[in-house]
Amino acid sequence: MILPSGILPAHRIVELAASGALSADRPFDADQVQPASIDLRLGRIAHRMRASFLPGATASVEEKLERLRLHTIDLSQGAVLETGGVYLVPVQERVALPASISASANPKSSTGRIDVFTRLITDRGVAFDQIPAGYTGQLYLEVSPRTFPVLVREGSRLSQVRFRSGDTRLSDADLADLHRLSPLVDREPALLDNGLSLSIDLAGAGPGALIGYRAKHHTGVIDVDRKAALEVLDYWEPIHARGAPSLILDPDEFYILASREAVQVPPETAAEMVAIDPLVGEFRVHYAGFFDPGFGHAPAGGTGSRAVLEVRSHEVPFILDHGQTIGRLVYERMSELPRQLYGQGIGSNYQAQGLKLSKHFAGG
Repeated sequence: MILPSGILPAHRIVELAASGALSADRPFDADQVQPASIDLRLGRIAHRMRASFLPGATASVEEKLERLRLHTIDLSQGAVLETGGVYLVPVQERVALPASISASANPKSSTGRIDVFTRLITDRGVAFDQIPAGYTGQLYLEVSPRTFPVLVREGSRLSQVRFRSGDTRLSDADLADLHRLSPLVDREPALLDNGLSLSIDLAGAGPGALIGYRAKHHTGVIDVDRKAALEVLDYWEPIHARGAPSLILDPDEFYILASREAVQVPPETAAEMVAIDPLVGEFRVHYAGFFDPGFGHAPAGGTGSRAVLEVRSHEVPFILDHGQTIGRLVYERMSELPRQLYGQGIGSNYQAQGLKLSKHFAGG
């Protein structure tokens, strides 16, 4: 398969599967391929691990498992993964990538919004979430629930993979040109610094407005495959605007917040939220970083789409002020236009979103 440089759209991912470069233990789910990615499905077993790990350049995952595995769990009938545990799950999908195609992984939006940390691991891997060009072999998903215990089963989809060919990154000059043609945010000027900078909304519509959620501790289990099944207040403490538009992040608490800007990902691009520079603040933002082509795009029903942010402070309390830079979107070119965009009749959960919890909650 010879492709122009860029992120592969859905129909090219389907062609990868037809060529044998992407395969699975069972037929793909009807909605598994998204506009610029494919979901990964958990396999039949999960290994409870002593610790997270990378195999390194000379070892396979199975070799590391012999030393680090505590016990193995059967997922065929469902099982609860406990908060604070580290689990390794072989996924159903395998790859035999051509030398011209690499891939990367990220948690799905709904996974990140319930504070389940996932990272993809390959044999001889030296970095998480990266599948090098030409890689052939099994894929494994490290799963670590941080706040809520979760019920998963064989076939549950927690993570997604993007495939890319060649140099895909758009420079700030490219983004400035794109913004003039199709505004990337609804505020001027667009702040471009190695990507599109986004700021935090801690004012909302004014005093008393809902501006975020803080996760509760000691809650019930979340079934990752059930939509709109849970009551918000059983799992979340709402945060409302009052006084100065700021918020103190308590160490190791988990927050759902929203960007001040409405974001657009034009159809010829895909985007990813990347970790903030640690010099800006001691917190992590946005575990689930992929934004599909068409997110926030008006013709796809996305006018006014905010970036929902999964935020966790580290070590010390940290104060956020309204309008403070909290993350940046890196844009990549698509190898060609997708045939279907995010939100166009494909069951997209977060198009035209404001502040929004995951799909597991009533109203989410």
